[in-house]
Amino acid sequence: RGAGGVLFALRVRAKMWTAVVLAATAFSGASRVGMSRAGVARSTGPVMVDEPWNEDIVAKNTPGPSELASAIGKDEPVAVASAPAASGGKKQDFLEATPYYDMSGIPLNTYKNKSPFTGKVVSCKRIVGPDATGETCHIIIDHQGKMPYWEGQSFGVIPPGTNPKNGKPHTVRLYSIASSRYGDDMTGNTGSLCVRRAVYVDPETGKEDDSKKGVCSNFLCDSKPGLEVKMTGPSGKVMLMPESKPETDLIMVATGTGIAPYRSFIRRLFVEKTPAAEAYKGEAWLFLGVANTDSLLYDDEFQASKKAFPKNFRIDYALSREQNNKNGGKMYIQDKVEEYSDEIFAKMENGAHMYFCGLKGMMPGITDMLERVATSKGMKWADTLEKYKKNGQWHVEVY
Repeated sequence: RGAGGVLFALRVRAKMWTAVVLAATAFSGASRVGMSRAGVARSTGPVMVDEPWNEDIVAKNTPGPSELASAIGKDEPVAVASAPAASGGKKQDFLEATPYYDMSGIPLNTYKNKSPFTGKVVSCKRIVGPDATGETCHIIIDHQGKMPYWEGQSFGVIPPGTNPKNGKPHTVRLYSIASSRYGDDMTGNTGSLCVRRAVYVDPETGKEDDSKKGVCSNFLCDSKPGLEVKMTGPSGKVMLMPESKPETDLIMVATGTGIAPYRSFIRRLFVEKTPAAEAYKGEAWLFLGVANTDSLLYDDEFQASKKAFPKNFRIDYALSREQNNKNGGKMYIQDKVEEYSDEIFAKMENGAHMYFCGLKGMMPGITDMLERVATSKGMKWADTLEKYKKNGQWHVEVY
């Protein structure tokens, strides 16, 4: 989810074709492919291939007011929140419940697979640097305000065309929404996706095999303004924030494009002037695992929020190709979380909520580490985890 495409190995008669994704190994034992719920399978001996770099398409920031206005067709620039809420500005409250934390009216499955909504792409920007181990794009889609959603939910995207295996239309892919309910343009008319392009190559020839590339991720990453996109949803209630308790600490763990729902959290709490932002008294702590510095996502935005709210927002990165863990090995996401395990357990015992978003391969390393730490503290991990789940403190959306 967050970027379409899957990693798999396909044996065709006597010849093994290995599907290779240009991905960072942000956690031990799994290659980052993107964030699609299309399915995952392991590949033996993946070959990392450098992708062509076109510096003309790099974008460290999402589109500005004039660009969005032009794309959507407005005469005047729309307001894009690129600075923290502390800088002032208009309050964002026209899409709030009453009270703002009331979850009884959350939008859910407004549009279904058989009757999807047709949105239009506003912009598609590459948001990683030249040395990133793959291409990730930030895609803004205009839904005309007809597809409201809340932070932590997902959109479904149905790519055009048919599946060559069965001749039927492609199935829906789910992507975590990377913008707050107000959208990057702050009008409530757009939603954003963070999508990793999935590319596959034949390890024998070194050539890309278009028949095995991620259908939906390439459709979205190749999109141009005005392109129509069939969408379903919004869906999901697992990753919602506990806004009725504004003192709650949030611990957010992601690999790659699993950052999407957390960007929506961070914008709601530290960028926009929402009722949730005004009330929030806890600490939001982000852990992100990627391959290297050029693979970081939305870092400029996050650093601005950290500077404006140093007591309420923390960031820690695990860069597997640039950092070492305490044993001298590569720094994966579980290693970075372990560095702060004492503090994290203390927060959880005090009611913090912990979130995980990424490929399911991230979870064994994390849970094994937490169990080891819990045991060292004289805690029974199975009982502790069950308590966290029962209290609604444990949020997992991996695939």
